[in-house]
Amino acid sequence: MFAIRLEGVCVGKRENTDDFILKDITGQFEQGSMTAILGPNGAGKSTLIKTISGFLKPIQGSITIADTLKNQLSLLPQLSEIDRSFPITVYDLVALGAWRRVGAFRGYSQQEKEKIATALEQVGLTAYANQLIGTLSGGQLQRALFARLIVRDPQVFLLDEPLTAIDEETEEQLVQIMQGWYKAGRTVMAVLHDAALVQRVFPQTLLLASEVVAWGETSTVLQEENLQKARRLVLRGF
Repeated sequence: MFAIRLEGVCVGKRENTDDFILKDITGQFEQGSMTAILGPNGAGKSTLIKTISGFLKPIQGSITIADTLKNQLSLLPQLSEIDRSFPITVYDLVALGAWRRVGAFRGYSQQEKEKIATALEQVGLTAYANQLIGTLSGGQLQRALFARLIVRDPQVFLLDEPLTAIDEETEEQLVQIMQGWYKAGRTVMAVLHDAALVQRVFPQTLLLASEVVAWGETSTVLQEENLQKARRLVLRGF
């Protein structure tokens, strides 16, 4: 069964089809799949994630979310999009994951507090709970954002460059968390740049270069001829 289906999705400036960032994206992410979205810089990877999550609207085409998964999508933005000067503690950032269940004015139940504490422990940030997020390293902040997702507990994870600008230890920790979501039957989509890591970890890959170059099993998609085609398509667009 599909989780998200895309049909002829185009994103960009309406007045000029040549300026579309995404062109005729058609395909589907299956429920319970773990898919890397890979491609050269300028391929439209982050644009695709933001469009699926609803932050951007397609100019053409449609995106269909399975009925059972509506309101079950959560986006992890790029670290560069997080305002680290905002005066919020690590604990409160992670606790935002419970917002849809708790609401704006209710206090956290003991059950919710236990979920927050467990998430902080899972990412190794228990000792940092009362620190402001501006004091964290890039890797620590990314772990805090993953903890927020753990508390949110969605069925579909949309991760925009979750492994960028972090150390190897944090990368391995976050990879294990993603694999845990996948083994639990959740749907995981992640924008990535490291083809070797994708081959090691992700069963499915969407190779993007403004258009779909290949989409399917990672071992089939990451053939050299497909990678070369992706590079040619992106260079042609500049």
